Amino acid sequence: MPHLSTPTYRDRRPDEGRPRTTKQAAERYALIAAGAVIVGLTIGAFWLSYAHLAEVAGQHGLHGSPTRRWAWPATLDAFIVAGELLMLRAGLRQVTDGWAVALTATGSVGSIALNVAGVSGAGGAGIVPLLDYVVAAVPPTAALLAFGVLMRQIHQLVDQPAGHPGTDSVQVTEPPVTALAEPPAELVQPTEPPAAHPLQVPEPPLEVAESTRRGGRPPKATVEELVEIGRITLAEHGTLTRSLLRKAVKDRNLTIGSDRLTEVMKILQPEIEAAAMSGPDSS
Repeated sequence: MPHLSTPTYRDRRPDEGRPRTTKQAAERYALIAAGAVIVGLTIGAFWLSYAHLAEVAGQHGLHGSPTRRWAWPATLDAFIVAGELLMLRAGLRQVTDGWAVALTATGSVGSIALNVAGVSGAGGAGIVPLLDYVVAAVPPTAALLAFGVLMRQIHQLVDQPAGHPGTDSVQVTEPPVTALAEPPAELVQPTEPPAAHPLQVPEPPLEVAESTRRGGRPPKATVEELVEIGRITLAEHGTLTRSLLRKAVKDRNLTIGSDRLTEVMKILQPEIEAAAMSGPDSS
């Protein structure tokens, strides 16, 4: 029967090949564009928030030192940057860092609050329009959200497992092996094992009738048969010699060699000695 090998092929789906490559490229370009927008938004929002806090600091005690005025907002905005970076590290380790969350919340809430509070303190005792508060609150809020989105994208890129569908890896699938309609004859196994026949060892008869012999040399007897013949002869004569044993074996149409005769006599030697000590048979 010819050898049948399992076929291998590439699992082609409608969305694989060129369409899938185009989709991956589009996703990559979209991610790059979104990352550039997020980075630009983060930088712009941080700069607006930082500059406004520097103006508030100049209006409240630091107007005489431009260096300290521009360094002071970092005491709040640096908390946001440090906290977001620590949250990214904790996310990569799949743990929760309470200090990172606290730093981010403190810097973000403090920056938004001081930006809003700086509006009321800069305009004197007059009524401040609501839109002024909105303008002051938008940059720090946008900086917080943009920085959080940026850290999330970095987290997803770093934590992306190998062989993810978004990568360019090509997956080759093996089809399931179908059963053959007619398996080879050498592979066919019986449903039930054949019944085990007990091994029967025929017991050799002590005497073989001459009528069953149809010429030829007399068969040789086993040691067990010869020993039994010797015991019978010993019981009949009260003693056992080599000649008596040979004659008894011959009378049963069996043969015995010199080596086998010596072996049988050695086996029966204790019985022969016991019979000699008990005296000859009275019969």
